[in-house]
Amino acid sequence: MGRWEPNARERLAEAALELYSERGYEQTTVAEIAKRAGLTERTFFRHYADKREVLFGGSSALQELFVNAVAEAPEPVAPMDAIAAALEAVSKVFDDGRREHSRQRQAVIMANAELQERELIKLASLSAALADALRRRAVTEPAASLTAEAGIAVFKVGFERWIAEAEQRTLSQVTREALAQLKAVTAGR
Repeated sequence: MGRWEPNARERLAEAALELYSERGYEQTTVAEIAKRAGLTERTFFRHYADKREVLFGGSSALQELFVNAVAEAPEPVAPMDAIAAALEAVSKVFDDGRREHSRQRQAVIMANAELQERELIKLASLSAALADALRRRAVTEPAASLTAEAGIAVFKVGFERWIAEAEQRTLSQVTREALAQLKAVTAGR
C-alpha cells in the first residue's frame, strides 16, 4: 500500500495492535508500526503523538459520545438515568464486530503497567467530563462527581465482562445488568 492512500490512521492503528499482540508493546517501535502499515514514521507522528496513543486514539470521540448523551437525556431525569442513557449510547458503538479488537487491545493494555496507567488517566478524564456534563444539567456536588464515577465504574465492569471469552451478550445487556446491580447494592438489597 502506498502512503498516499486515505486510511493511514486506521492502518497505523491496526498495524500497531498486531505488532503489540505479536511482540509486546515495549518491543515494538514506531518505525516497525509505520513499516507494517506501509507508511513512514513521519506519517505516524502526524496522526499520533506517541506509540501509546495508538491504543487510545478513540478516547476523545468516546468522551464526546458520553457527554452528548448526558446532555441530550430528556428533562427531568435523575442523574443516574442520564448516565444510563449515555451508557446505552456508547454500547451501540461497541458491537460484536468490535469485540475481538477490543479483547486484543485490552490484552495489550493489561500486559503493560504504563498502558494501564494511561487507561486509568483516560477513564478519570472521562469521569470529569461526565461530572461537568451533569453539573450543566444543574446536578450539584458531590452528586455530579459521585454519579459520574459510578457511571465509569459500570462502564469499566461492563466492558471487562463483555470482552471475556465466554461472553455472548451485547455490551448494552452487560452494562444494563451492571447498572442494575449497582442500584441494588446502593439500595441495600
